[in-house]
Amino acid sequence: MKRVYVSENAFIDLLLSSAEVYKRECLGYLLGYRLEDRFIVEHAFSFQTASRRHKGVIYHHKNHRKIEPILDKFDKLEIVGDFHSHTQFGDTKGLSIPSEEDIKGMKAENIYLIIAINNNEKTMIWGENRDGTVSGSVGRFFFKISAYFLNGSLSARKARIHCPFPPGF
Repeated sequence: MKRVYVSENAFIDLLLSSAEVYKRECLGYLLGYRLEDRFIVEHAFSFQTASRRHKGVIYHHKNHRKIEPILDKFDKLEIVGDFHSHTQFGDTKGLSIPSEEDIKGMKAENIYLIIAINNNEKTMIWGENRDGTVSGSVGRFFFKISAYFLNGSLSARKARIHCPFPPGF
């Protein structure tokens, strides 16, 4: 199973990005580096100009051209994938699994994080779960973060997330 190591900075960015636009989806890039059997995610930044909806978010690629020259200056960091949220809508909970549309947009060399964000019904301590996800609650939100990659047969496979920061959060 592939592994994804999420830094403290990236973890905080994921939570803030999804909570800020709660009830609409967030979307952003993951910056880090790839190793043979794992991804290291150092930073996550959300697309501020994305068009957000309850079920979906659209990124305007013309805005990517504005940030490419800046990203090129970071020798050791590269875009290793993206993240987005699945949010609660009414009684329907957001799930941290990819939709068919999510899978269609995946590239084989990248990693994809999905943040399920729901109303917090019961305070849960942060931790790594047996299914490879990370979950816990903060304030009025419960988060569950999962990681996926595209395998050779064009289907999404789950990767295991390691995040040393949340257990002490």
